Amino acid sequence: MEELMAGKVFFGVTMSLDGFMAPEHVPAELVFTSEGQDDPRAQRWLRKWSELQAWAFPQRHFRENLKLGEGGEEGVDNDLSQETHERIGANIMGKRMFEAGELSWPEEAPFHTPVFVLTHTEREPWERPGGTTFHFVNDGIESALFQARAVAGDRDIRISGGAETIQQYLDGGLIDEFSISLSPVLFGTGIRLFDHVDPDRIALDQTRSVASPRVTHLTYTTSKR
Repeated sequence: MEELMAGKVFFGVTMSLDGFMAPEHVPAELVFTSEGQDDPRAQRWLRKWSELQAWAFPQRHFRENLKLGEGGEEGVDNDLSQETHERIGANIMGKRMFEAGELSWPEEAPFHTPVFVLTHTEREPWERPGGTTFHFVNDGIESALFQARAVAGDRDIRISGGAETIQQYLDGGLIDEFSISLSPVLFGTGIRLFDHVDPDRIALDQTRSVASPRVTHLTYTTSKR
């Protein structure tokens, strides 16, 4: 197993100034299908999410990766976005994030690596154009991580989300490093990043702090107490 552990396990999220990584939960069908376009909950969710992620949308790497057109902003935010993407050999995500993405991602999903989806539903791998194949894992977070390591080689593994999946890996002592892009917005309510994580089990060291006019990027390494 040691040969499969060369890369780091990490996550990176954008967080509001008051500690939320997403607005309060709204069913994906409301947000990402025409059924919910006039629903106030969906409109509020999209407005808050757009404000949180506003720093990323204009970046050249973000736009080109999602096939939104050539060009865009360049600078520290773009450099960090591209740097993060290029280090990834495999992604892991929860069922809820996958279900929302299945409704909203373009045909060429923006991962370009194998993606391991934590779910209780059995399903054959789903291959998309551009190098993304979704594999569905029914036997827990450690199994998904083992499978991701087997294909990632010496590249890193990103725990893509959502919050519950990140929390499980954090609380299990399976995260080596994480980055928070701290956005100057306030949510008041929503989904907190560190809920359900035992603070007595995790020690943090800050390794980098980089600010731009839009957002502040903070990087931490983790260790067991």
